[in-house]
Amino acid sequence: MAARGEVSGLLAELRLGNRDALSRLIPLVYRELHRLAEHYLRGERIDHTLQPTALVHEAYLRLAGQGHAGWRDHGQFIAVAAQLMRRILVDHARARCTRKRDRKQLDRDVDVTEVGVAGAQLEEILAVDEALGRLAELDLQQCRIVEMRYFAGLTVEETAASLRISPRTVKRNWAMASAWLRTQLSPQVRA
Repeated sequence: MAARGEVSGLLAELRLGNRDALSRLIPLVYRELHRLAEHYLRGERIDHTLQPTALVHEAYLRLAGQGHAGWRDHGQFIAVAAQLMRRILVDHARARCTRKRDRKQLDRDVDVTEVGVAGAQLEEILAVDEALGRLAELDLQQCRIVEMRYFAGLTVEETAASLRISPRTVKRNWAMASAWLRTQLSPQVRA
């Protein structure tokens, strides 16, 4: 893991307008971003068209296009990157579902490789994303905790550091958010 002080220094440079700092920042956090991408893709179908490296690169492109004034520290940067990776996967799932729907309308012969587990995973991604949207309206902090714990695979301590709250608060909100999500999602999709 990169030295948090060095990452924080580069984030400070970004806030001051030094766009060159992002290209120096990414190599410092690349391994951590790749671990997040692997965690996100672990539950996906084997033939998923996005691989961890491609997901990290897509997240980098989106990060490079954002304003950087709000990135305070290492934890917040990783949290933003994790949120972007989730958005990329949701966008990918939506596009895939749209293509599948369009194909089914054009041709009633459904390819057997397009049904079953892979189709269910796409639906699960979209169902969890929709539920998180509703949770964000009710409690944004709980939504962020779910994103970091469930999607990014961060520990309670890592989540607490990223959000600048206590581990006890993370545990309490995680329990409440998990219970709420269980009531919102179908029996096959559980947080």
